[in-house]
Parts: sequence; C-alpha cells; structure tokens
Amino acid sequence: MDTEITAEVTQQKRKKGIIIGLIAITVLVLCIWLIRTYLKSSVTRSEIATAKVEVGNVENTLNATGEVLPEFEEVVTSPINASIKNVLTDAGGKVKAGQSILSLDKSAAQNDYEKLKFQLETKRNEISKLKLDLNKSFFDIQSNNDIKQLHIGNLADAVENAKRLYKAGGGTQEDIEQAELNLKVAQLEKKQLENEIKNKQQTMLIEEKEAEIAAAIQENDLNELQRKLNLANVVATRSGVVTYVNKNIGANIKEGETLARIADLSSFKVTGSLSDSYLDQLHNGMPVIIRINDTQLRGSVSNIYPSVQNGIITFDIQLDERNNKQLRPNMKVDVFLVTSVHNKVMRVANGPAFKGASPQDIFVVSGGKAERHSVHTGLSNFDFIELKDGVNTGDVVITSDMSEYKNSKELTVGD
Repeated sequence: MDTEITAEVTQQKRKKGIIIGLIAITVLVLCIWLIRTYLKSSVTRSEIATAKVEVGNVENTLNATGEVLPEFEEVVTSPINASIKNVLTDAGGKVKAGQSILSLDKSAAQNDYEKLKFQLETKRNEISKLKLDLNKSFFDIQSNNDIKQLHIGNLADAVENAKRLYKAGGGTQEDIEQAELNLKVAQLEKKQLENEIKNKQQTMLIEEKEAEIAAAIQENDLNELQRKLNLANVVATRSGVVTYVNKNIGANIKEGETLARIADLSSFKVTGSLSDSYLDQLHNGMPVIIRINDTQLRGSVSNIYPSVQNGIITFDIQLDERNNKQLRPNMKVDVFLVTSVHNKVMRVANGPAFKGASPQDIFVVSGGKAERHSVHTGLSNFDFIELKDGVNTGDVVITSDMSEYKNSKELTVGD
C-alpha cells in the first residue's frame, strides 16, 4: 500500500533542487570568469604589434583622393571641317616634335581657299576701278573750278569796262550794277565748287579706306584659311606620348573636334578631390603628402577650382618630385592635406589601439608585462599619433586593437 507524501516534504525537496541548481550555475559562471580572466590576462608577441615612443614631428592631415595626370598634355583639335584620311601614330606611341600623327582630307577647305583668293582679287580690281572713277570725278570738278576762275576774271574786267564807259558818258549805272552782280554770282559759284572739291576729297578718302578695309578682311580670312590648311597635317608640337587618337578613318570631323592628345610623361601633377565640408581649411600653398604604396611624395596645393560638383571640391597639386618613377598617368593615389604641424613632440606609430577622443588607455610593454596607461593624444595622421603624457621616450606601446582587454590592468606578454 502506497504512503501519501506530505506537502511539507514536497516543498523541502523543491527547495533543495533549487539550491543545487543555483550552486551549479554559480560554479559554472565562476569557472567561465576564471577561464576568461586567465585568457585575457596574457598575450603572445605574435598576436600584437608594438612601436617605440620617439621624439619627432607630427602632421595633422585631411584625407582626400587623387589622380595622377601629366603636367603638360596637349589637346590636338581639327583646324577645319574635314574627314580623317590616315592615322600615322597609334595611342601609346612616342612622338617627337614635328612628327605627323594623322592627316585630314582637306579638298573641301582647299576649294574654299581658292574661292576666297578669287574674291580677294576681284575686290582689289574693284578698288583700282574705284580709284580711277574718283580721280576722274575729282578732276572734272577741279577743271570746272579753273574754268570758273577764268570766267570770274572776265567778269571783273567787264565791271571795270562798265565803270570806264560810265565815266566817259557811254554807259549807265545799270550796266555797272549788272556787271557787278554777274561777278558776285560767279564768285559764289566758285566758292560752291571749292567746297564741293573739299568734300569730294574727304569722300574719296573714306570710300578708298572702306574698300581697303573690306579687302584687308578678306585677306585675313584667306591667310587664316591658309594657316588652317597648313595645320591639316596634324603634327606634334612637343615630344611626348600619344594618349588618344581618333582612328575612325573616313569619319567627318568638325572644326574644333578633338583628334589626339599628347602627354609629356616626364612631368606629372595630381588632381585631388575633397568633400566641400572642408572648404574653409583648403587653401593655395597648403602642404600635401601623396602616398603611392610605401612611397611618400611631397607637394603643395597650386590651384583650387571654384565650382563644387556633388559636394566635391577639386584642386591641383604641384609635386616637389614631378618625375618620380612610380608616377603613372591616371593612377589613383591617397592624398593627405597637412593642416597643422607639431615639432619635436613624443610620437608613436599610429594603429588600431588609438581610437576615440582623448584621453584613452593603451598598454605599455616592459619586460614580460604590459601595463595599462592613460594618455592624452594630440595631432595624428596615417603614420604617427602625438602622445602628450602617460609615457616616456623609449617606451614600447602596443598599437594593436586591445578592446577585448579593456578590463585588464596588466597583461602577461609571452613568446
């Protein structure tokens, strides 16, 4: 026969089970904590990166991007409307000054040249004819003036004769007045002719000048077309490398359209791009560091473009070493704009250990131990970070990310 278990016994067993469970959980947590504490209190030298604190200069920089471009690149455009006849040099080929790159079919422009030449010759003949007509007209007026002068002389004699006859009783006062009137009319007509001669001289000069200007304009057009025809055989004006050439033989090309580009690969510059939020910090002459793999080149901002596109500022960088062998056209490079410099300060190689605002904790290695130190940081760049306190020159600092040891004050550093 089964015996009924009382509620008191059941409750005691339940409490005992809970206590045993809590003890087990506590022991497990304690074991985990001990294991973690043990693991986190030691590191091997192969797991960490270290650097020695030294005295030197630290430059504060802004990160930007850049592209290497030839410092001098000539864009060769078509001088006339024509078609591509022949390509003599392909892209990538080296050329010397005066060497042909391509030739154009200039037959249409040549016809225009001959037409302009004929029109200019016609204009010059018209000028010669105009001069003859003007000279004839001027001669006719001058002759009339001379004739009028002779007529005035006769009229003056007639006045004197009329006066003498009047005194001798053979004439009348009316005869004298009529002779004087005829003389005055002739004198006025002569003045009119003299004024006409003067105006004709001025008109002749103006008409001749206008004709000469029109001819000079046509001559300039003819000379300009001759110059363009001479440029139709596209040649390099300097030695360099052809970076682009239009190879579409037979394609119609408009005046001013790009035919080729020639770059001087002995000298380079860098075009940089930066967010416009840093516009107030960017200025001409600003020192710049260019990083190409493990090589650093120095330079300065030489030109800032005024337009901002999609929140990006573009600027040119003049390099101190423009012919460095690692420079290649269209190469993408890292650009660091130097905003300020601290000289002769404690510095250490920058690394993942340094993040966040100052002050921050780092580990300093001494013997087989690494102790936590609190330091204030200053300027920083991609290479170094300034340490204001908390360390001494010659100390060895762990530069690796040590965030998983944030609760450890001291670490054992093993081999």
